[in-house]
Amino acid sequence: MTSKPEPLSFESDVLQTFIFEQSQIRGEIVRLGPSWQTILSRKQYPPAIQRHLGEMVAAGALLSATLKFSGTLIIQAQGTGLVRLLVVECTADLGLRATIKLANDVTPSAIPSEASLAELINPDGLGKLVITLDPSNRQEGQQAYQGIVPLSLHGQPITSIAQAIIAYMNYSEQLDTKIWLACNHQFAGGILLQKLPQLGGHAQLKKLTEEELEEAWERLPMLVQTVNDAELLSTPPSVLMNRLFTYETDQQTVRSFPLRHLQFSCQCSRKRVGNMLIMLGYDEVTDILEEQQQVETTCDFCGQVYAFDAVDCKQLFIARNLIDGMRPAKGKH
Repeated sequence: MTSKPEPLSFESDVLQTFIFEQSQIRGEIVRLGPSWQTILSRKQYPPAIQRHLGEMVAAGALLSATLKFSGTLIIQAQGTGLVRLLVVECTADLGLRATIKLANDVTPSAIPSEASLAELINPDGLGKLVITLDPSNRQEGQQAYQGIVPLSLHGQPITSIAQAIIAYMNYSEQLDTKIWLACNHQFAGGILLQKLPQLGGHAQLKKLTEEELEEAWERLPMLVQTVNDAELLSTPPSVLMNRLFTYETDQQTVRSFPLRHLQFSCQCSRKRVGNMLIMLGYDEVTDILEEQQQVETTCDFCGQVYAFDAVDCKQLFIARNLIDGMRPAKGKH
């Protein structure tokens, strides 16, 4: 029997976090609907790019939720293929945005519909995954934390976002992590399991032996692997958590946390673009104005267009006490 399509609003754009108390394994399930739809509405993404970008968006939400961090998590897959860059940003309050950059002269129609991550972005094996933690209160001169791993493993290209994230977590963060990701034109979703350091815990809880801890780390991923992509994308996270781990509650305490909500959120603004123009410098901005009459830029994430004419630019620099007035245009007196 075929069920009716589920409304987007029914437990989508939510993240469920839980922890297996005795084995100290953290779990997360995320399901994105409207926020993923908003990202797709900003640009026309070919199927292969849509798939990998959607999986990266889900991964960004999962990783951000593991952090006790005030700022923005940025995931970038960089390479020399038809796609030069996939980028996802997720804030501490789970605001998401994402975009891509194609190689010069490459059109979306040139992207093979079933291309792997390696084929899209890493044909020469020199691609890399970069994860940046940019604090919201970062001071001038302070560097954001950045971790980099190659998009290859044991000499073989990494072919999926999930494989890349696992490689990053295992080698950069040194936390055993498993992640499953899926995406279609309507939803993006994922499941994360992460082995936490053994820090003691509640005295009344039964302590597991090393053998039992390892057995739990083998058993729980096997349960997750029974979930196919369609089920991951169509099932509310809290329902999926209970369905997967009902038996586990007989073995150890499973503690769930309140659902967290996600949303599309672009941090671009006219003020930020103005600051970018100031960083370019008065002379360069004036040169652009002489050629184009106005400086215009489009946000890669949301498509918002910002335009600054000569008066706007003059006011920017005067407000910063950087000039006394506009210089004469070239060739004019």
